[in-house]
Amino acid sequence: MIGKPNNEELEAILETLPLEFSVLNKDDEVLAWNKHETRIFKRPEAAIGRNVRQCHPPKSVDKVEKIISEMKKGKRDVAEFWIDLPIGEAGTKRKILIRYFALRNKDGKYLGCLEASMDITDIQKINGEKRLLD
Repeated sequence: MIGKPNNEELEAILETLPLEFSVLNKDDEVLAWNKHETRIFKRPEAAIGRNVRQCHPPKSVDKVEKIISEMKKGKRDVAEFWIDLPIGEAGTKRKILIRYFALRNKDGKYLGCLEASMDITDIQKINGEKRLLD
């Protein structure tokens, strides 16, 4: 990253990003996440420090383990998939893009994983152009 925002600025940046993310350390423990109040995938604050395997539904744990294992071995840097997820009281299906990114230092050493999720339903409907301030 170029530049050094202070902690207040960095927090504002991370909360403003148009996606929600969770961060794991190299030992697969949950370090942090953003958008706590508005998350698609809500979790209790008690999840901080918890092993990621305790934060996923049982049917997806083996897939999460495979992705993280491949990242640790240097065989993978990104994994992405999307699901149709019922959201809200009406259970309206929304298209959710989920991406995992290996976090590495400048020498390529594995530091952890960033899981980013985004509702792309409305983005999929975009066509044509909309110029700045139109």
